Amino acid sequence: MVTHGYAQTYRANAVLTASPGQLVLMLYDGVLKSLAIARDAFSRPVEDPRRIELINTQLLKAQTIIAELQGGLNMEAGGEFARTLNQLYDYHNRRLLEANLRKQVEPVVEVERLVRELRDAWAEMLCKQELPAAEGVRIVA
Repeated sequence: MVTHGYAQTYRANAVLTASPGQLVLMLYDGVLKSLAIARDAFSRPVEDPRRIELINTQLLKAQTIIAELQGGLNMEAGGEFARTLNQLYDYHNRRLLEANLRKQVEPVVEVERLVRELRDAWAEMLCKQELPAAEGVRIVA
């Protein structure tokens, strides 16, 4: 469908024009989307042949994105904060591995909650950074 092509182009342009802070927010959103799909897949009937595949695919996708977030940490500049985030990302990955191996939804729910807290804090920080720049702009009607 042609509309799908436009949406894909729009997403690609959004990534290419995003600030580093916005890219981190997009990564958090990607993790949350994959975790939501995986969590929903757990509620599918056990007989559903796509259930296991969907859980596995989405948890691996979330782990890949978390690894990308982890790889982007600047341990020298970030100091203790970066080290703490690194440990937290390690924990997220261990819990998602456990969820995938044991096919348990509880670790997914836990990681989803923790990532949402990080994402919301990151979004708030971005808003506060943009606010001083926007205060100097007046909109004239």
